[in-house]
Parts: sequence; C-alpha cells; structure tokens
Amino acid sequence: MVKTNPSVAATDPPAAARTPDAHENDTGRQFVIFHSAGEMFAVPLAEVKEIIRVPDVVRMPLSPPALLGLANLRGTVLPVLDLRRLFNLPEVAVDDASRVVVLDQGQPVGLMVDRMANVVTVDAERVEPVDRVRATIDTDLLTGMIKDGDGKTIVMIIDVARTIGRNFELLATGAGSMRQNDVVPVATSGDATGQPDVADEEQLVSFMVDGQEYAFPIGDVQEIVQLPEAITPVPNAPGHVLGVTTLRSRILPLVSLRALFGMHDQALSDANKVVVVSVADGERERVSVGVVMDMVKAVLRVNRALVEPVPFTLGQSGGHGDIRAICRLEDGRRLVSVLGAEGMFDLDVLRGLRGDDAATTETTQEEGVMAIEIADDAQFVVFRLMDEEYGVPVEAVREIVRVPDQLTRVPRSPDFVEGVINLRGTVLPVIDQRRRFGLDEVERSDRQRIMVFTIEGRDTGFIVDSVSEVRRIATAVISPAPELSGERGRVVQGVANLHDQRRMILLLDMACLVEPEEDEALSHFEERLAA
Repeated sequence: MVKTNPSVAATDPPAAARTPDAHENDTGRQFVIFHSAGEMFAVPLAEVKEIIRVPDVVRMPLSPPALLGLANLRGTVLPVLDLRRLFNLPEVAVDDASRVVVLDQGQPVGLMVDRMANVVTVDAERVEPVDRVRATIDTDLLTGMIKDGDGKTIVMIIDVARTIGRNFELLATGAGSMRQNDVVPVATSGDATGQPDVADEEQLVSFMVDGQEYAFPIGDVQEIVQLPEAITPVPNAPGHVLGVTTLRSRILPLVSLRALFGMHDQALSDANKVVVVSVADGERERVSVGVVMDMVKAVLRVNRALVEPVPFTLGQSGGHGDIRAICRLEDGRRLVSVLGAEGMFDLDVLRGLRGDDAATTETTQEEGVMAIEIADDAQFVVFRLMDEEYGVPVEAVREIVRVPDQLTRVPRSPDFVEGVINLRGTVLPVIDQRRRFGLDEVERSDRQRIMVFTIEGRDTGFIVDSVSEVRRIATAVISPAPELSGERGRVVQGVANLHDQRRMILLLDMACLVEPEEDEALSHFEERLAA
C-alpha cells in the first residue's frame, strides 16, 4: 500500500523530511509526489534537496526547449527545467501553486511542476515495472510506477538522471553536471592533471603592444582601467609621457609603452587600456604609474619552470633592458616578454609629474588588495538582448559602432548575414544576434549597436539591442554554464552571478559564436567580396 507521511506538509516538505530514518529504508522507499498536466509523478526523496517557489530565470540562447533558464539559488546557478516540456505535455501559465523541485545531480537542477502533492513511503512490492505503464508520455524517462490500492491512481516514477541527461550532456555520460572549463582567459601549465602547483606558479598580466605580447608580474599590477577621456599634457616632459590624469583623487602619470620602447606611434582609441603598476620610490613610499597598452590580453598562470631569465645578449641590447624574463608557452610557439616595473621609469621624472604631494600617489592598503585580487578578475563588455544580459571578453571586442540606417544587402550572401557595412574601407559582414540566438526580431532603434568581434582572426559585426558597460567580474562569482546537449548550446560558457545586484550575466564563448559551417560560409563570402 501507499503510506502517506503525515508529518510532511502537502506543498513544501521541510528539510528534515528529506533524510529518512534507517527503519524507513527497511520497510519501503520514500518519494516526493507532484502533479503536472493532470498526471502524477514522483522522484526519490533522497534525490530532492529542497522545494522552492518558481524563481525569476535568465533564458539561455540556443538551449533545449525544456530548459526554462537559469536562476539564482542563494548564490548558486540553478538550471530550471519544465516538466511539461520534458514529457511533451500541454503548457500552462505559471501560478501560485507552481513549484520547483531542486534535485541533487552533483550540482543542483530544478524541475518545475504544477503543484505539490505529498511525501509518501511505498512498500517495495508496490513499485511496478515501467513496461506496465500505459500513458501518452515517454516511458523511457521512467523507472516504474506506483499504483494505489484501487488500481486506478497511477504515480509515474521519473528516472531523474536520464531525464536531465537529455538536456545536460555530461550527465548523460556520467561525467558530472556542469562544464569545468575556465571562463576567464587563463593559461595554465602544471602536472598531468593540468593544475599547477601553487608554490611553483607564476602569475602574470599579459598585454599586446605593436603585435608583441608582454606581461607584468601580478604583484606589480594594481588595477586595469579604461583610457581616460581627458589627459593633461605636461610641458617639457619626455616623449613617452602622455601626461597626467586623476584616478580616485590621485594624480596618475600616464606613460606610453610604445614610445618608451621606441616603437612607431599609433593614435589612441577606446581599445587602449591602462595598466596601473606600482613602483618603489624609497623604502616605504610607492608611486603609481599608468602604462598605456594596445590591449590587455589575459591573466596567465604558468609554471615557474616556463619562465626563463632573459638571454644576456638580449638584456644588454638597446631598448630591451626592461625585459626581465621570457615566458615560453604552447611548446615555445608563444613567447611572452616579462617586464619589471622597478627600473623602467625615471623616478625623478615621476616625482616632477606628481609634484611634492607624495601622499597623492602613495599606494594605499586598499590598492595593495587590488594587486592580489586582479588575478581573479577579468573585464567583460556587457550587452543586452531582449531582457537578458550577455558578456564577452573585452579583448575580443575590436570596436562598437552605430547601426546605419540601412545595411547593404549582397546577393547570394549566407542566410544568417543581415548585410554588410563599410568600416573605414573594409567591407564588414553583419549578423543579427537576435536571429542568431533564435529570439524574436525587433525594429531598428537608436539604442542598437554593432559590436565588432575578432573571431579566429576575422572581424565580424553582430547587432545587439544595446551595450551596457565594461565591467570587471571576479572569477569567484562566475560559475560554469550547464553543459547542454547539442553543439549549439555551447555558446554560453559561464554565468556571472552578481547576487547582491540580482543580476546574472551570460558569458559567451567567442569560439562558438559562429558555427563551423557558418565560419566556412563567411570565408567564401569574404573571398567573393574581395574579388
């Protein structure tokens, strides 16, 4: 017989009810019972973490229809599936009775149901094989059924792992429920597991200047900021000094690394970034200097064995005395020149730029914390599509331009290409990001922008609803995205869960933004345009 547990409420079972006593396991199994589309379903109580009201969700692009979206469960990213969609049942609007059953699948996964029934203890002999279930739903997703005494009431037991595994690829293979790949651009080198020994790890902030990759040790870097709009020139300053600006009420000298290294000059733009480094000026005092780079590339975490002293001849040659080491990555195919902030700058010049008020440039305790935390931060450009926010690494964004009144249509262009624009003499293909993600299309507006991404060396424009901000996001608040079944679901690689702001930002994998067949079509299309 089916025994209803009288100590458990019919809607939200308390946490204490989720762990049956030992004697209950001897006499039967416990299940959580709920309703959906007129049918009754059950899941083992041992797999239920909690039951909550339906939360606000962030919809993921190109995801399976059963995935409603991602919710914030006390700081944890919770994928929420709709039971009706899983079993191809007719949909209804969410109401006050709707609940989300949070299941433990290595990581929490939510299952939205119409309403809760109760928690029951069932004698083992009352659980019948699934092949006796006569229903219009997919019985492959069931493990059995529970029949009431009259034989008319049937409760179908859901195979949780198989049901969720249809939507989350790694669950289907038993490898876990979420992706474990890094979301922030980080290069690692270590033992066979790919995890470096922290004691032997070197952390570097890398950046590009004139096509070459350089880096500062993480301890030298205080923060990374946008190039300020206003730079005050300083009379009679050396040619590599751009001027001074203010950063949180401090005077910050700005130095061009291009000019300092004698490279050819280039006009500054929004792509340039300022790496603020700390330089010792005496035993206690430290001076902040803003070093202007072409672009910031990544935070590198590498084994110290890969960081070699600079060859003597190179260190003594003109213009390279500031290079302290060479970092060899990707089996020596990628060389990063490691700079040392100490000795790079003329302290007399810096003192003249900051004036006599040493306190305005002295490093504070708060800034010292920044130098530690920056290894766990990355900058993202945040944009909106419909009601959701997306983020892409700042280094992947070449520029952001307005959408022209009319895009130029090209005959025999790929279907996914909205048109082309002339971007300073270059014909740039433009893709409508809403259409790419299968979202409803809207009329053009003044808020829309074309974000020009550099993907695999090719510049492509994507129309978005609006661009919100450039913000630094700590890796501590970034969770791996659910590993959805199907290649198209890989476009979201992480979720920034800004709990205090009640925001969730979907972080895109730039390598998956264009499908392989689309990439090939774009190549042929651009070749035809060039011809």
